[in-house]
Formats: sequence, structure tokens, C-alpha cells
Amino acid sequence: MALVVGIVVLAALFFYFDLQRFLRLEFFQAQRMAAVDLHHAYPLLTTLGYLAIYVVVTGLSLPGATVLTLAAGAIFGLGLGVLIVSFASSLGATLAFTFARYLFKDRVQARFAKQLEPINRGVEREGAFYLFALRLVPAFPFFAINLAMGLTPLRTWTFYWVSQLGMLGGTLVYVNAGKEIGQLESLAGILSPTLILSFALLGLFPLVAKKVVSALSKRRKRNEGNEGP
Repeated sequence: MALVVGIVVLAALFFYFDLQRFLRLEFFQAQRMAAVDLHHAYPLLTTLGYLAIYVVVTGLSLPGATVLTLAAGAIFGLGLGVLIVSFASSLGATLAFTFARYLFKDRVQARFAKQLEPINRGVEREGAFYLFALRLVPAFPFFAINLAMGLTPLRTWTFYWVSQLGMLGGTLVYVNAGKEIGQLESLAGILSPTLILSFALLGLFPLVAKKVVSALSKRRKRNEGNEGP
């Protein structure tokens, strides 16, 4: 009960004080140089602070993860930005997954046991691949996947490593776009080849990811057919 109250209070405070304004792209663009200067002056402090904010935002399923991911590229650069976001997003997702499991799983499974039985069997058999496909080509919002998977029998460790692996490609694309946006010094920079390529990758990534998932699915089916009697 204390956990439920704590989560509700934190979420209510977030919206009551309109803390979301600090996680909007407009705010970050206005404060970008100050954030970069702060990182240069206190690299460890800003890295840990950013990681903590990202984990809390995603763990409580609050809006702002996309802007935080773009900000990582502008503040930390591509390599460090991808590393930080990869772990922060995976930890935050696992935290949300754990909250949903602790708070709702038993009640949902007991209330809809018969209806959920085939879903549970499917998750136990192919849950890792299904989650990987959702992470690679998100058919549902990030937070919805975290919460929904918490209601299934999927193991926590499996959820963590599959999420981190599945989100890595998208993380790379978004952090890279943030890095390019962060390097803009004038409107003329919008036409730079690297920035155009970054935005092209943002648009093409879901299509490429869908093809990859489709190819992996066909390969798995062929392998299962070869292993049959």
C-alpha cells in the first residue's frame, strides 16, 4: 500500500507543479549550452544526475523519455550518450515492469485466469522474442510495454536484457539525432548532410526494424519446422 501511495504522490506532484515543462524540447533547446557547460565542469555529477532523472521518469511512466534521449546526444555525445541511455532506459523500464508486477499481476491473473492462460503459455514459450519485436518495432508506447509485460510470467532478468538489446538500435538513432541537433550553430546547419541523414534514419529505422523482425520470425519458423518429427 505504501508503494502505491508513493507512486501516486510522485506522479501527482510531477503534474501539479508542471515539471513536464523541464522535459520539453523547447526548454532543453533554451538550456542546451548551460547543460553542456555544466557537464564539462562536473562530468561525473551530471552523468549520474541525468541517469537518475531518466530512471525515475521511465520507472514512473512519466512523459519525457524521448526528449531526454535527444538531450543525451547533445550533452554527452554519441558514445557516452548511447551508453547512459541504454542502461537508464533499461533500468527504468524494469522498474516500471516490477511496479506493475508487484501491484497488479496477482489480481489480474486471478481475475482473468482462463482468458490469460493461452497468453501466459505463449509468453513462456516465445516471450523473449515477442518482447524483442516490440522493442525493435514499438507497436505500443514504451511505458505500455513495460506495464503490460509486468502482468505476464516473463522473468525479470529476461525482460531486462531483451529490452536493452531490443532498444539499442533505436537508442543509437535518437542519441545520434540529438548530437547533430546539439551541434547546430545556425539555421543553415539544418541543411547539413549529417543532420539530414540523422532525420532520415529516424524515419527509416522503424521500416528496417520491421524487416529484421520479419526475417527473424521466418527463420525461427523454419528452424522449428526442421526440428519437428
